[in-house]
Amino acid sequence: MLQHVALEIRQADLERTLAFWKLLGFEQVEPPVTLRERAAWVQRGPTQIHLFFSDDPVAPPSGHAAVVVEDWDATVASLHEAGYAPEERQRHWDAARAFVRDPSGHRVEVMAAPPPG
Repeated sequence: MLQHVALEIRQADLERTLAFWKLLGFEQVEPPVTLRERAAWVQRGPTQIHLFFSDDPVAPPSGHAAVVVEDWDATVASLHEAGYAPEERQRHWDAARAFVRDPSGHRVEVMAAPPPG
């Protein structure tokens, strides 16, 4: 299990980024005291997304975070209602999936089910 991934964002995009991750079931949690000035964290279950503040954030063009959501239809509808444009892709493992960009430009794969394992 992946415990966390760190993504760079502009601090000015924090509220929009927190709202984006909330659509995917993540809630804001407090980072350690030593990181509170330079990061915000969100968590769903045991998985965290560490949002590090940067004046010039880098969003890899093809690298991405992948999130399995409990209710595919409701999540995709919420993303559309919030102004995001999830791009549905070919089904893998007989499960729906789509790519969407967060407010900082990071690619996020939204999946209805994980790969078989």
